Formats: sequence, structure tokens, C-alpha cells
Amino acid sequence: MRAFCLLLPFFATAAFAADFDVLIQNARIVDGTGSAMKNGSVGIQNGRIMAVGDVKGTAAKTIDAHGLVVAPGFIDVHTHSEDICQNPVAENFLRMGVTTIITGNCGNSRTDVGTFFQEIEAAKPALNVATLIGHGSVRKEGMGGSFIRAPGDEQLEKMKQLVDAAMQDGAVGLSTGLIYVPGSFAKTDEITALAKVVAKHDGIYVSHMRYETVKIFDALDELMRIARDSGCRAEVSHIKLSGPTAWGKAREVLAVLDKARADGLKITHDQYAYTASSTGLRQTIPDAALEGTREDFEKRLADPVKKAEIIAGMAAMRTRQGRKDYAYAVIARCASDPTLNGKNIPAAAKQMRGADTLEDQIETILALEAAGGASAIFHGMNEDDLQTFIQHPLTMIASDGGPRILGQDVPHPRSYGNNARVLGRYVRELKLLKLEEAIRRMTSLPAETFQIKDRGVLRPGAIADVVIFDPEKVTDPSTFDDPHHLALGFEHVLVNGTAVIESAALTEARPGQIVRRGR
Repeated sequence: MRAFCLLLPFFATAAFAADFDVLIQNARIVDGTGSAMKNGSVGIQNGRIMAVGDVKGTAAKTIDAHGLVVAPGFIDVHTHSEDICQNPVAENFLRMGVTTIITGNCGNSRTDVGTFFQEIEAAKPALNVATLIGHGSVRKEGMGGSFIRAPGDEQLEKMKQLVDAAMQDGAVGLSTGLIYVPGSFAKTDEITALAKVVAKHDGIYVSHMRYETVKIFDALDELMRIARDSGCRAEVSHIKLSGPTAWGKAREVLAVLDKARADGLKITHDQYAYTASSTGLRQTIPDAALEGTREDFEKRLADPVKKAEIIAGMAAMRTRQGRKDYAYAVIARCASDPTLNGKNIPAAAKQMRGADTLEDQIETILALEAAGGASAIFHGMNEDDLQTFIQHPLTMIASDGGPRILGQDVPHPRSYGNNARVLGRYVRELKLLKLEEAIRRMTSLPAETFQIKDRGVLRPGAIADVVIFDPEKVTDPSTFDDPHHLALGFEHVLVNGTAVIESAALTEARPGQIVRRGR
């Protein structure tokens, strides 16, 4: 027995001598668990944390972290990074401390997860990547181009097989985007059937729910029913209340979720730290008008009766949200006319049609969709609700962003500044969260929720994803009008023990790995 013990790796938090690849000294250590900050050092060897605390020894590289916080690398559970192979460095994430991203959210993903992972590995990313399997993508592949109906038995079986294969390949769960075509046409029992497949693999059901407006309680009922009937853990994506008619109900929403948890359901939620969302401009158009191809949409617009129905549906949507017009929507990317990027819909209507009346705004939206569509930023939330949600202990911090190229389009600033904004505005300035608690929401809570092994904590044996930042200087200079600015204050970022940010400069290292469910 004694000989066996001598073969074990020696991990400790007490003082001892050892050689390390990296030794971080004089640090203010926040370990990710929510425990109080402690002074000490962190020793790293072979991509793993070997020691935390009063650490002595030699190292190939020593980092003096005097005055800086050392924490686990942040895990962003809600990103749209299906294009990670085109931008594998993803510097915008690294610069705000994110070392692991989960893509495939809101029902949209690659369905061939095994091939996707092979492509990512070949692209050599700078950060770690996990994925969900998207219900909307599965539905498209399983049902073809006709969506305003339930799947037949054979189609549902094909969808189940796609989900099962993705889970076997290492997807962490199933996502839905129930405000998007084709997911918006799915009934609850269809989603439950797929969630049961995920539950067999101990994955998670992650939902951009059917409603985030005044009807959010109906959407919560559906999410809880799916979780209960499938036996699957559940996650509310980017928890929010959209539109003036829904504002002020954050405490009611949290009370519903807390009761469900008290009744035995395992439900968490994530949030970005901005009062604007971003998605396709087509979300201002009724779903029924969008089924099928672009040509189908154009035919509906050419039919006076059907076009009148579409416009009436748009009016009903505005009424539910308490909106008089579309001034709250700002074009982020319009491939057919990039000169519209950064303009709100009245300004776009003025440019395209010479007038900005409500009728002209509607015609502009319809014309843009017919020309290929556009993405937009929607200023539709309330700061008081945001602050209420962010203080809940089960709210994870997640950007809902993706890899960005500096200067391209006018995207939502969350892709550049989300984590930095939380640390700067909501921790340092407003003091809504303690630093240790905010970091827990970015590290160990995501790791536990999505079953990401050996990440999200600073402890002996954990993988060495590490961020080192100045809590007094961390900030998010990216704004809605001028988004292309990287976050500031992160001096060092290590991914799997290798520096990707060193002395506030990007390195050439690409040490990112694929993160598979439970591995």
C-alpha cells in the first residue's frame, strides 16, 4: 500500500518545493467556488493546476500577479459560434476572460457534431469549444421544407436519431429557439420526445423560450413541463422581459422558477448584461409568413390579401409589446445594403423610401427580408429587471455573442464586453454582486450545470484555464454606437496551461480543445 501511495501525484495547498511550467505568485486568488478571496500562488504543470496556496518552487515561467486577481477561466454557456473555424482565435472572447464557449444555442447548430469537432480541431482554436445540438436544425433536416405541422412518426424517429448521435459524439445537450422558424411550429410533445433522448445521456435542455414578453409565464410552464416529463435538467436562455408591457415582472418570473426548483426540477438560467437583444430583423414578422423559401415569402408579399394579413400580424405583435413603431430596432448587419448598418428602422426607411412613417418602416422591414434579411439590435428591456435577474444565485453570465472581427458590421457590444461589464459595472461600480460571487457565476456554476469536467475551479488537478485581471481597471469600452473595442483589464489568460494573452498582448498560441459532455 505504501508503494502504491508513492506513485500518486502529489497535490497540496500547503507549502512544498516542486518544479512548474508556470508559477503565478503574489496573487489574490478567487477559486470559482464563491469562497472568499485569499492571497497565495498557483503552480501549473502539464496543463493542470498542481498547487494552490503557499506554493514554493521553480518554474519555466513566473508571473508576478501583485495587485491582480487570479481566477478560473470564464465559461460562456450561451454563444453563437458555429463559425469558430473561420475565426478560431476569437480574441474578443479571450480579452474578456472567456476560455471555454458553448455554441449551438437557440435551436441552431451543426447536426453532424462529430465532423464539426474534427473541423474545429483542424482549425486549432485558441479557446475550448463545446456544443449543443439545435432542435431547429434537427427539425429542418428531419422534416424538409414544410414546418407548419407536427412531424410524422418516421420524421420524429429521424430527429431522435440525429439527437442521439450528437449526444454520443459529445454534445452537452439540446437547445431550442421557440421564437424562430422552424422551432416556433413545434409542439411541446415533440420537444419532450427529443429531451427524453438527451436525458438518457444525462444532458441538459436549453431553451430560448417561446415567449419573453408578457406571455413569459406560458413559456415557463412549457419549459417546466418538458423538464418534468422528460426527466431532463433545464436552462432558461438569456432570461429577460422584452417590451414595456412585460417590464417589472422579474421577481414574479424568479418566484415561478424558485417554486419549480423547490418542487424538484433542476432549472438554471443565464443572462447577458445589456438591455438590448440581437437577432434577425425577421422576428418582427409573423412566423407563418416566413415558412418555406424566400421565394414563398415574396409570393405572399405579391398577394394583396396575404400581405395585408402579414401587416396586421405585425401590428398585433407591436400591440402585445407596447410598441408604436420600430425605432427600438437598429440594423446590425445587412448584406444587401451595408450602408444601413447602424441605422434604426425609421432612419433606414428614410434612406430607402424617403419617409419614416410607420407604413414606410413596415415596407422597409418587408423589403429587407425579401432581399435576404438583416440582423438587428432590439432595445427592448428594462435595467431594473436586468439587475433583479443578475442578483439571483442561479443566474450564469453568458454573452449570447460570437467570434467577432474588428470593424466588421455594427454588432451587439456583448460579444466584446459582457464579462468585463459585469465585473466593472455590476461588481465594482454598483456593488450588486461580490467579486467572488460574480466569478462563481462565470466558472464553477456553468461547469457544474453543463457537466464540464475539471474546469471552472482553481484546485489541484483541475485543468489550467486561468485568467489574471485588475479588478479596478477591468472595463468594457464597446458600445452600441461604437462596438469594436476589446475589453480591458485582463493581463494574462491561460488556456490548458498555455498563455493566449500575456502581459495584455495576444500570443500566437492555439491551445484550445474540444469539450465533450462529461469529459
